[in-house]
Amino acid sequence: MLVDGARGSRCPASPRHALLAENPNLEAWGKPSLWVNIKDLWYKARYRFIHLAGGAPMKITILDDYFDTLRGLPCFEKLAGHEVTVWNDHVQDLDALAARLRDTEVLVLIRERTQIRAPLIERLENLRLISQRSVFPHIDVAACTRHGVILSSGQHAATPSYATAELTWGLMLAALRRIPQQMAALQAGRWQIGVGSSLRGKTLGIFGFGRIGRTVADYGRAFGMEVLIWASEASRARAQGEGFAVADGKAAFFEACDVRSLHLRLYDPTRGIVTAADLARMKESALLVNTSRAALIAPGALVAALRAGRPGLAAVDVYEDEPLRDSENPLLALANVVCTPHIGYVTVEEYQLQFSEVFDQILAYQAGAPIHVVNPEVLEG
Repeated sequence: MLVDGARGSRCPASPRHALLAENPNLEAWGKPSLWVNIKDLWYKARYRFIHLAGGAPMKITILDDYFDTLRGLPCFEKLAGHEVTVWNDHVQDLDALAARLRDTEVLVLIRERTQIRAPLIERLENLRLISQRSVFPHIDVAACTRHGVILSSGQHAATPSYATAELTWGLMLAALRRIPQQMAALQAGRWQIGVGSSLRGKTLGIFGFGRIGRTVADYGRAFGMEVLIWASEASRARAQGEGFAVADGKAAFFEACDVRSLHLRLYDPTRGIVTAADLARMKESALLVNTSRAALIAPGALVAALRAGRPGLAAVDVYEDEPLRDSENPLLALANVVCTPHIGYVTVEEYQLQFSEVFDQILAYQAGAPIHVVNPEVLEG
C-alpha cells in the first residue's frame, strides 16, 4: 500500500497491546504506577517485537521526497507489501512531524533534510527503525538508543558520490565562464557580456582528500590543472602516496590556488575551519567552490570576503539554513556567485544507488539481522 503525501492508517496494535500479547500475565498488573516500567520494558524489547508476526508488513514513512522520485525507481519494488507513506513537502515543526509520524514503524530519511531530535523521538512510540545513508549529524543517536530505535546508516566507504563530484566540476565551469550570466544576457537580447577564464594550467586546491575530494582531484588532472592538496596529516600522506602535491601549510594553500574546492565532513573540529583570514589570502581572481557543508566556513565570512574582492568568485551548493527560501539571502544577490539549491547528490542514478541500500537496511531489519547499525546497544536490550 502506498499513501501519497498523507498520513496512513493507524497501527492495529499499540505498544501496550503488543507487550501484553507477549506477556498476558501483565494484564493483572493494570496499576498506572507500573505502566512506566512496562513502557520501558517495551522500548528495550522493540527490536524483538518486529519479528513476532513473522515479517508482517510495516508502516514505512519517507520524508522530503520533493519530486516524488523514489517510487519511480527500480529499488522501490523492495518495499512491496509494506504500507508506505511518502511526503513531498518539508516540515520541521515538532507537532506537525509528530502527527505525521505517529504510526510510523520505519522512517526513511533523505540525507539531512529533516532534523530528528529527542523531543520528536520521545513522541514516536511506534518507531522502531530509522534507515538512511551517510553521515547523521541531524539525528540524536543517544535519544534513539534510549527509546530502542535502531539507526541504520551505511557509510559507503568505497563509493564516492560521483554526482556531487560532477556538480562540483560543473559549478567551476559555470562560475569561471559565467554561464548563468551569459545565458540570462542572451535571453534578454544581449550578445556576450564579458570574457571568462580557462581551467587548464591553473592550480586546483582540494581541501579534504576523502572520496569526493579524490575524485575531483582526478578531474583536475584530466583538465590539465596542477592539483594541490590540504587535509589532515593522514590524508596528506595518502595524497602524496598517490602522486599529488601537498601544500606546505594552510596559509600557503589558500595563497597558491586559483580554484579551491571544499571536501570535508562537518563535525566539531571542521566547523568554521575556513576563516576570514584564510579567504583574505586568496587571489582576487580565485574561485571558491563549496558543495560540502556551509558551516565549514566561518559564519558571514564568505559574503564579507566576496564583497571585499578576495576571492573574486564563488560557487555554492550548500547553505547555513536549508531549505533556503529567503530570496534576499546575500549570496543570491552577489553578481560574482553561482548558487544551486543543494543538488550535489540529487540525480536519478545517485538516488537509485543510495536508496537501494537504504531499503536493503529495512529488509535486513525485518529479517532479524539489521545491518549498518550505528547504535548496536539497542540490539543488546
